[in-house]
Amino acid sequence: MSSEKIISQELNDLPSLENPQKNKEVSPSGRVDINILLNRVRKEQEKQRRINLVFIGLTLLLIFISGLILSF
Repeated sequence: MSSEKIISQELNDLPSLENPQKNKEVSPSGRVDINILLNRVRKEQEKQRRINLVFIGLTLLLIFISGLILSF
């Protein structure tokens, strides 16, 4: 493929530029609702906590399996 075709395909794959939708966080007066922001942070922390638990579980499982293999 020529570089012109590649560039034109990349341009076609880009999302169209549209006006952003109004966010729920900003009220009509222009103020941000702190409760919505706090809820978002809590969700992100919960997601991160789950990811950490999965990695800890996999690490412990790997150590356990390695111990079983080495004991025989």
